[in-house]
Amino acid sequence: MYEPKNILITGAAGFIASHVTTRLINRYPNYKIVALDKLDYCSNFKNLQSCTSSPKFKFIKGDICSADIVNHLLIEEEIDTIMHFAAQTHVDNSFGNSMEFTYNNIYGTHVLLEACRATNCVKRFIHVSTDEVYGETDLDTEIGNHETSQLLPTNPYSATKAGAEMLVMAYHISYGLPIITSRGNNVYGPNQYPEKLVPKFILLAMRGEKLPIHGDGSNVRSYLHCGDVAEAFDVILHKGVIGQVYNIGTKKERSVLDVAEEICKLFKLDPKGVIQFVQDRPFNDKRYFLDDQKLKKLGWEEKTPWTEGLKMTIDWYKKNPDWWGDVSTALNPHPRFSAINLSDEAQWSFQYGYSRLLRSFTDVGRRDPGLKFLIYGRTGWIGGLLGKLCDEERISWEYGRGRLQDRRSLLEDIKRVMPTHVLNAAGVTGRPNVDWCESHKVETIRTNVVGTLTLADVCKESDIYVMNFATGCIFEYDKEHPLGSGIGFKEEDKPNFIGSFYSKTKAMVEELLKEYDNVCILRVRMPISSDLSNPRNFITKISRYNKVVNIPNSMTVLDELLPISIEMAKRNLKGIWNFTNPGVISHNEILELYRDYIDPSFKWQNFDLMEQAKVIVAQRSNNEMDGSKLKKEFPELLSIKDSVIKFVFEPNKKT
Repeated sequence: MYEPKNILITGAAGFIASHVTTRLINRYPNYKIVALDKLDYCSNFKNLQSCTSSPKFKFIKGDICSADIVNHLLIEEEIDTIMHFAAQTHVDNSFGNSMEFTYNNIYGTHVLLEACRATNCVKRFIHVSTDEVYGETDLDTEIGNHETSQLLPTNPYSATKAGAEMLVMAYHISYGLPIITSRGNNVYGPNQYPEKLVPKFILLAMRGEKLPIHGDGSNVRSYLHCGDVAEAFDVILHKGVIGQVYNIGTKKERSVLDVAEEICKLFKLDPKGVIQFVQDRPFNDKRYFLDDQKLKKLGWEEKTPWTEGLKMTIDWYKKNPDWWGDVSTALNPHPRFSAINLSDEAQWSFQYGYSRLLRSFTDVGRRDPGLKFLIYGRTGWIGGLLGKLCDEERISWEYGRGRLQDRRSLLEDIKRVMPTHVLNAAGVTGRPNVDWCESHKVETIRTNVVGTLTLADVCKESDIYVMNFATGCIFEYDKEHPLGSGIGFKEEDKPNFIGSFYSKTKAMVEELLKEYDNVCILRVRMPISSDLSNPRNFITKISRYNKVVNIPNSMTVLDELLPISIEMAKRNLKGIWNFTNPGVISHNEILELYRDYIDPSFKWQNFDLMEQAKVIVAQRSNNEMDGSKLKKEFPELLSIKDSVIKFVFEPNKKT
């Protein structure tokens, strides 16, 4: 029996993967689990909340399409096992957004495979596929698709999963990668994003709304409870044979109409008055039917009866109706691309891949032919948000492909994109925080200093405007700017904080960038957004700490200020800008708002700077920034407390 040591689980905050992750954490406390997820619209860090108490669990917000991240994790975390769940999976979306499925499901898988080949450290690679790769099963057959059956996908989603399988098989044969593939039936249970049939019908029934059925509802599917599926992956991980494929299925089938009627029955609703037949998909397979004997021979079997599992699922959604926030668009009969809630980064961040691929074919729909933005920081929080804002404002843009410290690759980007503006949100802040920089000084210098200066210099030679997202964590309260005085550091003040190596590099590069008259420097501090599931969000961070200091600080509400940064670029504003909301807000004030708006039972403890110093490596900057320059340019800018309430807590308010 195979026993892994360090497991990388991709898409870990998604539905099935989160249940697998939780099971492995609970059953095998000696396994180290590294959870990688970019927190797409259908994944949620809350799905992994129970895992965070384990010292063997680590969460990384990142994209499998980033080779740098994947290679770094395999080496840094000494990964010997990969369980690859990350994928775009909703068939409806694939009909309207197929390029995104190709990018994530095929290219993302290819990145993982190549990283395994290059690092040669992985002993098991479990590739998670789907029963849909087999295509439609005849309604009158009693023989399910065996693992050796031909792959005949019928929709863009299943085609990309079949394509990924071809790559997986090729890497196994050509390079000897230790591959195991799974193909599973439909899965249901707690934590599932309600674009899928069962949670969608449950939430609609809870709301007293119609249950939309595609076509006549005769399409047949097999459903497994998530707990049984998590156990199946447990078995495959430990007992699966390299080079083999395992179906995870059940012979118990029911039509879509059957599912709707059973949910109506459990909610005591009249199916005739609630069920609504709507236009069918462009193509809708009538049936998927699997031969499930191979996995059973390894010792797995389905345990959760359908009715029991459905009742447990309904109970969970009744207790957690707001788990996913506003999902009204996902509950549409044909959500497709509109199912993505564009209100925050975690919900729309996946779009960059689609935008990047699409743009290589056409620039249809762009309004402003005079602007072309080149954005660096594709895998970062702010870099992703900037791409979304450009889409909203119909500004033509692309992500840079080059490394900042590689002058030649930057010149290739400039030649390829021909931008009017370059926005740089790339930089090293540390993994998971600035303490990392203390032991990785060369890497920090390479990106934060050498890379940023190289980009500014390349753009200077081509007379291109550069906006650099910098930091205000280069100051600390002093005699001239005492705590509580209301006297903030101005743009012309010299940095005085040297407590962390990260801050030293940022202060150094800012001083040098001042010599470039094509550069706008935005000092961001303690960024906050309405996405309270994002681990980089300052509010999210401190709400998860056991203890916090309580010091007033200037902060940046991204929901309000990032649109202003786009306007600043349009106006070609240059020089240094304190890019924070006016005023200060303390840790306790934020947590009080969190308690009042989000969680009435929330409690926290304070400790002082001396106590904090015992649990951190690098000192933290505390200061007030003078926001008068930005306020003068944008008079409508809200104070920090008003902005936090308007853009963060009001939209997330729990009733």
